[in-house]
Amino acid sequence: MKKIALIATLFIGLAFRSEARQGYKIHLKMPGVKDSMVFLAHYYGKPLPTIYKRDSARFDKNGNAEFNAVDSTFVGGIYMMLLSDKKTYFEFLLNSNDDITITANVDKLPDGVKFKNSDENVRFQGYVDFLKQYGKGQEALKKELEDSKTAADSAAVRKKAGKTAKDLTNYRHDYVAKYPNTLLANIFNALEVPQVPEGDHFLEDGKTKDSTFAYHYYKTHYWDLFNYQDDRLIHTPILDGKLDEYMNKLVLPWPDSVEHESDVLLKKARGTKDLFKYTLWWLTRNVENSKVMGMDEVFVYLVENYYMKGDAFWLTNEELTKYQDRAMKIAPNVIGNVAPEIKLPNVLNKKEESMQGIKGNYTLVVFYSPDCGHCQHEIPLLDSVYEAALKAKGVKIYTVATEGDEKKIAEFLTKHKLEKWTNTWDPEHVGDWRSKYDVYSTPTIYLMDDKKIIRGKRLDHTNILSVIEMQERKAKDKANKEKNK
Repeated sequence: MKKIALIATLFIGLAFRSEARQGYKIHLKMPGVKDSMVFLAHYYGKPLPTIYKRDSARFDKNGNAEFNAVDSTFVGGIYMMLLSDKKTYFEFLLNSNDDITITANVDKLPDGVKFKNSDENVRFQGYVDFLKQYGKGQEALKKELEDSKTAADSAAVRKKAGKTAKDLTNYRHDYVAKYPNTLLANIFNALEVPQVPEGDHFLEDGKTKDSTFAYHYYKTHYWDLFNYQDDRLIHTPILDGKLDEYMNKLVLPWPDSVEHESDVLLKKARGTKDLFKYTLWWLTRNVENSKVMGMDEVFVYLVENYYMKGDAFWLTNEELTKYQDRAMKIAPNVIGNVAPEIKLPNVLNKKEESMQGIKGNYTLVVFYSPDCGHCQHEIPLLDSVYEAALKAKGVKIYTVATEGDEKKIAEFLTKHKLEKWTNTWDPEHVGDWRSKYDVYSTPTIYLMDDKKIIRGKRLDHTNILSVIEMQERKAKDKANKEKNK
């Protein structure tokens, strides 16, 4: 009996609702199992251990259980029968309007499952059997490689491994050719990996080798065989991994690129329910959690162009409002925008200081608290970088104490010898800098250029100089292009 520990991420509940047609009838026969529950579970974009319950039934004294649903939202996919221990299961294919009988021996699972009135599941079991033999062959080749004595022996084993890999690919290709547009055929297509043509490839001049050909070919053809109009594919463990590889490994981590690729994927999914929903949710979560600078711009883009235009149909008004409010807070301070003005009194001389009025090649705006442990660590390190390199780059620093009384702030500045900076605070709590700069933690550091355009945000002492140097390279490249026109 195969048992897999489904840990906390085994969500028994409907985390998402699917949209589709008629329903299903399933007659399950498992002699020897009685008076216990069995669950009809499914994937939703992610692989194990993340699965979701759709239906349940109870075995009678003879080991029979019935699932019968008339449901216009049902689409099908890879489903599983999950026994009451939440560990023992077997997978099968389920389509809308299926009326199938399944017979299984609980002591032999996942082997020995029989299907009646479902030719596709008979073929699916044939594929499962093929995979078992394929897996045994791979293990044997692994052992053979470990036992290899010479380079020639190792090369021979790898050659055999390449052939067996082609056997798996050929199995899937033959199936797709014989049973096109079936659920299993679309699953095989979704699993397909682009095969980069062998040989040398050249640039347009026909002489220079194109060192990026493999990357561009792989990326260009990545989604060729994934049927983004087949909502059944959401109930497989495929989409999440494909999105992760494509968006986080193949797409350049620049806001413009990520926005463009998001539009392309959402256009492919337009007209579906679950595939569109999952893709938009995944893209939004991915940029929201990204540690790459500038991805908050993509978050704002997705909210403005999809959520605020009615595409996030699954959200309540309250949930939608939270997305909109978050985007509105971020929008004023995305990279490339002119930094919002801050005018606050100087802690040390009480003079009102304008951030926009500071003259310098670059301006760092630093939001900190003298009581913040991270600030107490980061600010002295920032000062060291300032003295070593930033000052020579023409950097000026404008600080805003987010909390603390006047005495405590002044003591902090004096202790760390920061009087050379422009140091402000907001004793009357009348400034709107917190919302303008989305300050929800400290320290928060922004970098502006000489025109007060935001060039970096949520920086620290380790990366400020590299962002400045990148800006200098861009300016130099632009100047050279203008010169050579």
